[in-house]
Amino acid sequence: MTTTAGRPSRVAKLPPRERILDAAEELFQSEGIRRVGVQAIADRAETTKAAIYRHFETKDTLVAEWLRILAADYQAAFDRVEAEHPDRPREQILGLARFIAEGLPTISHRGCPFINSLAELPDRSHPARQVIEEHKARQTRRLVAMCAGAGLPDPEQTTAEITFLLEGAQVSTQNGSIDRAGDRLLTIVEAVLDRQQHSPRGVAAR
Repeated sequence: MTTTAGRPSRVAKLPPRERILDAAEELFQSEGIRRVGVQAIADRAETTKAAIYRHFETKDTLVAEWLRILAADYQAAFDRVEAEHPDRPREQILGLARFIAEGLPTISHRGCPFINSLAELPDRSHPARQVIEEHKARQTRRLVAMCAGAGLPDPEQTTAEITFLLEGAQVSTQNGSIDRAGDRLLTIVEAVLDRQQHSPRGVAAR
């Protein structure tokens, strides 16, 4: 397919599978999983439904793969902060909070893809929902390890508090209820770490 000027379109230059995933991401984010049909994805990807089914057995498989890629991006954020702040778990935790804060402007337009998808996928056995639950469990384990490495007295409790903050900031940004959510998020996460570090149990543990 070409543009009106006779030049190949940008979409057509990408490999078919990548075109399909890019189209699916854009449509799922802007219109929701349930409202988007395979034909709409094919049209956006400048391909056919048959081509989509050659790469993805079902639409559910495509949804799961899209979320798997997003989850990998979030896990890569853990890898980056660990590499940027070796042996400094407190800075790693703050780096994660900064990663979420910097992504909030995108959330304000489209919403968190994981939260949005969970709302549309009530069936716990859906393959895409399983991807999200596995991702969240892995994220929790890694954050608990960082909190333990920082010498916090109750890593699980601190992880719960920080997770509530990170996810709450995304929801609040999406619904527009809190201004300056990114700045507030970083301030509160730092306060949680300070409080935990200087609690009686934290002081005794050092």
